[in-house]
Amino acid sequence: MEDLYKTIIQALATLLIGSCLSLLGAWLSGVILGKITAKTASQTDDYIVKSLTKTIKPLGLIITATLAWKLLPIQEDFNYIVLGISKLFILLILVRLINRIILRVIQRWSYRISDEAVSSMLESLSPMARATTWSVGIVFYLQNMGVQMAAIWALLSAGGIGAGLALKEPVQEFFEYITILLDKPFQNGQFIHAEGIWATVERVGVRSTRLRSLNGEIIIMSNSALTNGIISNYTEMKYRRLVHKLGVVYDTPLTKMKEIPQIIESIISNTEDAKFDRCHFVQFNNSSLDFELVYFIPTNDYLRAMSAQQSINLEIIRSFKEKNIEFAFPTRTIQIQQN
Repeated sequence: MEDLYKTIIQALATLLIGSCLSLLGAWLSGVILGKITAKTASQTDDYIVKSLTKTIKPLGLIITATLAWKLLPIQEDFNYIVLGISKLFILLILVRLINRIILRVIQRWSYRISDEAVSSMLESLSPMARATTWSVGIVFYLQNMGVQMAAIWALLSAGGIGAGLALKEPVQEFFEYITILLDKPFQNGQFIHAEGIWATVERVGVRSTRLRSLNGEIIIMSNSALTNGIISNYTEMKYRRLVHKLGVVYDTPLTKMKEIPQIIESIISNTEDAKFDRCHFVQFNNSSLDFELVYFIPTNDYLRAMSAQQSINLEIIRSFKEKNIEFAFPTRTIQIQQN
């Protein structure tokens, strides 16, 4: 009986001393590490120190309680259960600590990156990082408890192969989503042309992209269809290059033929949102003498470009009428069907 009392006293002393050391260790680590992190401008290390300080207290108490319990003369089977429970609590505390640190680091990275697409991608990886941490922790716990993992690994491998085949398409679409976020062929709100469709990007999803066509209907396209095809992004264009041909009749005098490029250059140069490039007499057509004019409109706004083009066309008509320059009309081809 006396030995039992001594054992209980030792267990209580271990619990008391261990608890005091845990509290003291948490306080000292907070003070020492706090002074070190105070010298840095980053707030992430401050958060990590606070998380560690909060974790040391319960972790130290659980370890101390487990050591004190092992000193007691309890049956081995019961000790195994208590040890398994204590290890489970330790696992929960450590996994939660690691998850908090990882999520904090991801969050700080997303705040520092000015690119909204990359920030969104980093935030979308948070659930995956959390699930990975829990999976590794559970596997480590089972191995530490003496569970035979060979059969479990074989089952997981077979299940992984089956799941990989079943989830091949969703996984592929997810990586295409990552590609879109990193490579940025288009972003939300931009006007694109892909697979014969002219539409505005409304939302880039994990599996598909939501588009709004010119007619107003919603179009859902898979991310792989977009990344594997040719995409024309009109929002990113800095200017539009417009090429036109116009013909005048063969009776046009040579002096007026020489004036036409000057007239067109003057019209385009005096038009807002237009920049003249060239105008040349290029060919003798069957019924007309053809000029080719090229000019730029430095905008990605389609309506603004069309308004500038319309203004130029109307001014060309007015100027030609004023100079008595006659446009040529193409000859009409009549097909005669013989029986």
